[in-house]
Amino acid sequence: MSSLVSFLTEQLAGGGMSEISKKIGADENSTANAVSMALPVLFSALSHNAAQPGGAQALQQALAKDHDGGILDDVMGFLSGNQGGAGAAILKHVLGDRRSGVENQIAQQSGLSLQSVGPLLEMLAPLVMGALGRSQQQQGFDLGGLLSFLGGQQQTTQQAAPGVMGMLENVLDADKDGSVLDDLGGLAGKLFGR
Repeated sequence: MSSLVSFLTEQLAGGGMSEISKKIGADENSTANAVSMALPVLFSALSHNAAQPGGAQALQQALAKDHDGGILDDVMGFLSGNQGGAGAAILKHVLGDRRSGVENQIAQQSGLSLQSVGPLLEMLAPLVMGALGRSQQQQGFDLGGLLSFLGGQQQTTQQAAPGVMGMLENVLDADKDGSVLDDLGGLAGKLFGR
């Protein structure tokens, strides 16, 4: 299975990473490190949310309504423009009150300043939803197919970046019972306004 994390990383290589670095006021190495952590975190959080009751259906509706993948047709135009509040709104739904913990961990492990991590995540979130939306359009997933696809993405990411996934579980396991699924259950409702 091809990884959407790898796909987006390739889309951002070179000019995209340089543009992000300029926008957030950081050097390219720190930005690239942070991106390599942030993309798996965002996809994994989406996967966990979609696995909750009603989560896949709500995600599928959000993709059909707002995230058809068109953003990927001009990634540089998106990055150089004014993104508005779409990224912040997506992060609010996907990470909820865990956002600051995720930002702290990414800052600590990537070398990117904490002040730069939030804007970075806000730029990446619409691209993540766009990549998922394009996959949805191209493959026409039913709900089970969407869940299976996200699960495969999460498994591919786990194998490629186990340290990042461990960080995600540590940050998102709010009640420290060893399972992020119950904690993300609450986030799933926030993700789609339930």
